[in-house]
Amino acid sequence: MKLLVTGGAGFIGSCFVRMALRENRAAKVVVYDKLTYAGNLENLQPVARRPELRFIQADICDGDAVETTLRDESPDAIVHFAAESHVDRSIHSPAPVIETNFNGTFTLLEAARRFGIKRFLHVSTDEVYGSIEEPLDADENYPLRASSPYSASKAGSDLLALSYFTTYKLNVTVTRASNNYGPYQFPEKLIPLMISNALEDKPLPIYGDGLQIRDWLYVEDHCRAIFATLEKGRPGQVYNVGGNCSLPNIDVVRRILQAAGKPESLMTFVTDRPGHDRRYALTNEKLTYETGWHPEVGFDEGLAETIQWYRENREWVAHVKSGEYQRFYDLNYKSRG
Repeated sequence: MKLLVTGGAGFIGSCFVRMALRENRAAKVVVYDKLTYAGNLENLQPVARRPELRFIQADICDGDAVETTLRDESPDAIVHFAAESHVDRSIHSPAPVIETNFNGTFTLLEAARRFGIKRFLHVSTDEVYGSIEEPLDADENYPLRASSPYSASKAGSDLLALSYFTTYKLNVTVTRASNNYGPYQFPEKLIPLMISNALEDKPLPIYGDGLQIRDWLYVEDHCRAIFATLEKGRPGQVYNVGGNCSLPNIDVVRRILQAAGKPESLMTFVTDRPGHDRRYALTNEKLTYETGWHPEVGFDEGLAETIQWYRENREWVAHVKSGEYQRFYDLNYKSRG
C-alpha cells in the first residue's frame, strides 16, 4: 500500500511514518508537510535514507499542490494528520486553525474525490466532545460540544469528512484520539512542556487548580490504532482511540517531577485559560471489538521512556525551543503570572 501522510513531519504523523517504514507496513510513504513551527524534518531522521520515503513541502490549503501530488504519486490512501493542534494558540489567534483544519481538510477531500482515492483516514481528537461529567465516557455517538476554536475546527472537519462518505461515497474513516505523549512532541503541550522545564530546573506552569482530567495515550499505541483502522475499520465510521488512563493534570506533573528527580517546588500555578474543559473521557470499545486493538504501553512506562528521550536529545529540544517557540511561550505564560 502506498500512503500519502499529511503532517507527516509533526509529532504523531512522524511516529506513524517511522512505524510504517520500520515495520514494513507500507510499500511507499509520501510525507506532505508545510513545515510550520511544529513540523520538523529532524523527526524523520531515523528513516530519512529509506528509499520508500518521499517528502513534499507544501500546504494542504494549496489546491494546485495537492492535486499535483495526487496526480504524480497516486496513493492508495491518505492519512490526514496535518492540523493546527494547540488550543492556546487557537485562543490567541483563531484564524489559522479554521484555515488549516477546516479549509485544508476540504481541499484534501475534494482532491481525493476527484482522483478516486481508495481510502481517506481523518485523524481527529476527543476534544470535539467537550467537557464530560463523571461518570460518563464518550462513545462515538456522543454529542459534539467543542469549547475552543481548535476543537470546533476539528469537529467541523470531522463532519465534513463524513459528509463526503454519505454524499460522494468516498471511503472516509475518522479517528478521535485522547491526549498523546511520547518522544518528538513539540514542547508546548502539557507533558513535553513539563518535562522540558523540569530538566532545565525552570518553573512548571499549571493552569488553574490543575485538576483538569485527561486520558493519556502513548503515541505509538495511537499509531497502531490508526493502522488497525486502515486495515479493518469500516467506511463512514468514527473510532475513538483512548489510553485507558485518566489522570488530573497535577498528578501527571507530580509523576514527571518524581521520575525526573526534581522537586515539587518547581510547580507554579497560573491563571487558567478561557473555556478550559474540565474532563475528557472516552471509550475504545468499538475499535477494540472491530479490530482487536488495545493500548499496550502503560502510562508510567511510556512516561519514563519519554523523559529518557528528552534527556538524550537535548539538541533537538534546544533547536525547537528557539525563536518562535519562545515568543509564544512568553505571550501565553508571562501574562498569567
